[in-house]
Amino acid sequence: MNLADLNKVALALVAPGKGVLAADESTGTIKKRFDAINVASTEDSRRDYREMLFRSGEAMSQYISGVILYDETIWQNAKDGTPLVKLIERSGAIPGIKVDEGTQGLPSCPGELITVGLDKLAERLQKYHERGARFAKWRAVIDIDRDKIPTMTAIHANAHALARYAALCQAAQIVPIVEPEVLMDGDHDIDRCHEVTQRVLNKTFQELRIQRVALEGMVLKPNMVVAGKKSPKQASVEEVAEKTVRLLKNCVPAAVPGIAFLSGGQSDEQATAHLDAMNRIGGLPWRLTFSYGRALQAAPQKAWSGKAENVAAGQRAFTHRARMNSLATNGEWKADLEKKAA
Repeated sequence: MNLADLNKVALALVAPGKGVLAADESTGTIKKRFDAINVASTEDSRRDYREMLFRSGEAMSQYISGVILYDETIWQNAKDGTPLVKLIERSGAIPGIKVDEGTQGLPSCPGELITVGLDKLAERLQKYHERGARFAKWRAVIDIDRDKIPTMTAIHANAHALARYAALCQAAQIVPIVEPEVLMDGDHDIDRCHEVTQRVLNKTFQELRIQRVALEGMVLKPNMVVAGKKSPKQASVEEVAEKTVRLLKNCVPAAVPGIAFLSGGQSDEQATAHLDAMNRIGGLPWRLTFSYGRALQAAPQKAWSGKAENVAAGQRAFTHRARMNSLATNGEWKADLEKKAA
């Protein structure tokens, strides 16, 4: 393991004004999103859509530091035969790869999940590295209710898997993005989210240390501290920012180069506003940026709608969302910028 090179990639992923595009939707997930815009999900249509994003010159060169790819996408070529990973590299961004293989039920823990995919991961990482991937992502899913879930069994099992994945990545000279996601689907309030996320992050970093993962060569991708979507009491932008930053200061070592948040079901503007408010607090030991999927892609998907004549419109929508989040990484976003664009 060359830690200096891993640290260089990790710092590049969280460079000022830039963030990560999560374009790693599984075939099933992107089908649901294409269904919503009446586009058939085929190998070619998925390629065409992602090629549109990767050829968005301003967005990719100025606001996007890296792109998380799905297994299908990393092996695909653009219409002109250029590997999609090369389009990403030419823009100045770094290709990455999702390496987990989804979730399955956790034995003896009804309603809880464990992420799978560690078997033969070392061999897969070697092939991905040869293809150009320099970072990877593994998502652990932690569901939450008012009292019984998550169990410590689920937290421990997922944290252990995240740490083993991270160690294997670094051995393959690939920067691991460590993603322990506490879901926001329930009716819990923001304090319950804070409590659970703190337990999850503490256990995750304990396991990372046990597996001897070099913190300087990784990026953390956590949820923000927010109330569940079904909660009757939703927190203000300022409360979300304050509680998230306070939690991270308590749980995340300063050795970690940066934190790239997931949007986790928030609206486009919500995800941007929360990130902006956190960066306005300042005085942080690590860089705070974005690693958004839907919050970067919903607008361009709708604008594109599968039509070649709409490619430019899709790219404009993508560039706008990328720019808004770029401003948020520096605490410079304003809501009226969204209204002007509309």
